[in-house]
Amino acid sequence: MLTSDRIGALVTGREDDPFAVLGVHAADKGFLARCFLPDAVGVSASTLEGKAVGALSCIHDAGIFEGKVAIRKRQPLRYNATYANGTTYTVIDPYSFGPVLGPMDDYYIAEGSHLRLFDKLGAHLIDHEGAVGTHFAVWAPNARRVSVVGDFNQWDGRRHAMRLRADSGIWEIFVPNVGPGHAYKYEIISGIGVVLPLKADPFAFRSELRPATASVIAEPSTHAWADTAHRAHWKKADARRQPISIYEVHAGSWQRDEFGNFLSWDALADRLIPYAADMGFTHIEFMPISEHPYDPSWGYQTTGLYAPSARFGDPDGFARFVDGAHLAGMGVILDWVPAHFPTDEHGLANFDGTALYEHSDPRKGFHPDWNTAIYNFGRREVSAFLTNNALFWAERYHVDALRVDAVASMLYLDYSRKDGEWIPNADGGRENWEAVDFLQGMNRALYGMDTGAMTMAEESTSWPKVSHPVHEGGLGFGFKWNMGFMHDTLRYLQRDAVHRCHHHNDITFGLLYAFAENYILPLSHDEVVHGKGSLLTKMAGDDWQKFATLRAYYAMMWGYPGKKLLFMGQEFAQRAEWTEERALDWHLLHQAPHRGVQSVVRDINRLYRKKPALHARDCEGEGFEWLLVNAAEDSVFAWTRRAPGDRPVVVISHFTPLLRHGYGMRLPHGGRWREILNTDASDYGGSGAGNGGVVEAADDGWAHITIPPLATLMLEPDDEQ
Repeated sequence: MLTSDRIGALVTGREDDPFAVLGVHAADKGFLARCFLPDAVGVSASTLEGKAVGALSCIHDAGIFEGKVAIRKRQPLRYNATYANGTTYTVIDPYSFGPVLGPMDDYYIAEGSHLRLFDKLGAHLIDHEGAVGTHFAVWAPNARRVSVVGDFNQWDGRRHAMRLRADSGIWEIFVPNVGPGHAYKYEIISGIGVVLPLKADPFAFRSELRPATASVIAEPSTHAWADTAHRAHWKKADARRQPISIYEVHAGSWQRDEFGNFLSWDALADRLIPYAADMGFTHIEFMPISEHPYDPSWGYQTTGLYAPSARFGDPDGFARFVDGAHLAGMGVILDWVPAHFPTDEHGLANFDGTALYEHSDPRKGFHPDWNTAIYNFGRREVSAFLTNNALFWAERYHVDALRVDAVASMLYLDYSRKDGEWIPNADGGRENWEAVDFLQGMNRALYGMDTGAMTMAEESTSWPKVSHPVHEGGLGFGFKWNMGFMHDTLRYLQRDAVHRCHHHNDITFGLLYAFAENYILPLSHDEVVHGKGSLLTKMAGDDWQKFATLRAYYAMMWGYPGKKLLFMGQEFAQRAEWTEERALDWHLLHQAPHRGVQSVVRDINRLYRKKPALHARDCEGEGFEWLLVNAAEDSVFAWTRRAPGDRPVVVISHFTPLLRHGYGMRLPHGGRWREILNTDASDYGGSGAGNGGVVEAADDGWAHITIPPLATLMLEPDDEQ
């Protein structure tokens, strides 16, 4: 018999071990069934096949029933409940089922080495012991009680209290007849008995649309992938020697529908994929698309790392988008944020009443810049949670790369902190070795999948070997953002042309370290927000000079060693700085100067992809040679790009408004050189100055070249000479 204390615990939702009380239990050479069905007045039991096995007696008027059942072995039961108003309801007893997870799951989860967590935790539709339903599992090792609550149980934490797996701290329950589309959260009572705010599922694969915050049981994906050829190519390719030109996109503001609403993934696929393909980009990079509660965070403060945001439709819609991009010859990159998370009460903060995912000491667990919590990278389970998320996006959604945000904030314990506000490591230093171990382990695991997926680090310091293999002492990323290139070149171009001669080093200095890492040259969203203006408005001079300088800058960048990244809207020289609140200013394309910049970007992407000299040695010094490095007085730069088996390409950039006729310089060899790009062409909105498409060089390579104002030229040897 149940004691009054245990009955009281069931009724108030304070029972620590409901599976020891409810369900089917051996008793007196038979079996006893016990259930808690609030407000029921009568209950009878039957097998899942419908055979009646006994009537249960009410032992507490809150709805607790028990009685012997005529079964020969422990098995799931169905209860037929009657209520005071005469209605009846049939429910399959979740407490009559055995566990779903096994001891090996416990072992690997506790060890932090489980690389299939997304198959085990969260909400999964399964067939278990003869019934169809949803298995819920969540990590909350310090909780006294965890219940799954949702629209299927009136959000009542007494109805589906979960089983604790003590070896791993995982709570689980199988709930029969609960299918996809139901909203749910976890009701958690902390170790000291405090009922916490309802928590969203850290492993939720789908979420409600904000401002609602519940997780949603996801329908298993029905998408049939057709991207075998794309994935096979990148699996075999050396990404460092492939053309990579990235179009960075905020999915919520690239375009909107006619009512100003977000586009669905299918609508984005219909518009964005053809546009990016026509523009010649090789990849589309999305700012974070995982679920987040606050639009102005742009997704960088996520509360649902495993769920594509409900803003854009169902999760399979994102799968269709990725597949469509692959079929169009483009990859998809996601911005990924393992550095920190928001402290919204439904999220990870204080998850089980303790600092579970974050550090308990705010000197390591709180980020002063963003008012967010910092993951406890030294905790095995937290590291595994994040590593599994990287694997999840690559496996489930065939994502080609993860661009890891704010890596510098992870690497340094004193990042953005004053003296006394941070805790040194065991050696007394500022390096966060726990974060280093996590990043190395994550990169090993992702590259170990051997799917061709890559990682890219947004890392702004001089930390060594960011994009070197782990076995060589590196962090293991495939690429690193070259923040120095972006800062130096933009600083140079913001100066009046007459002063640039005194700052020639802003352009040349970057070549001293250009091959120390596998670099991406980023002109990202960070450069066109928070009062910084757009790239066009950063350029010095009058309006004509701004457009000319921007065209020349883009072509110089596409001729410079490193992969390329350009934020949306900058390809057509949007004037206003970016905001997430509205779509880009597409009407500007009715104006010739903006179309001219767009045409330049389209053409340099075409050249970059077509000419191995411009991409095949982006990350290796043998592919670059200065031709003119010291022409500071003229603000002229010239170099050669090379690749084995391909014709060289000469890049000449000029950043004053003077037209320079007969400018002497030595090309790599004599003969005729074709002008394959001139950003001052009249078709682009330029003055039309140039070399008539051809430059003749003497036998020793000496040539006299017309260099247009604020322009970049690209030359290659003429095969027909």
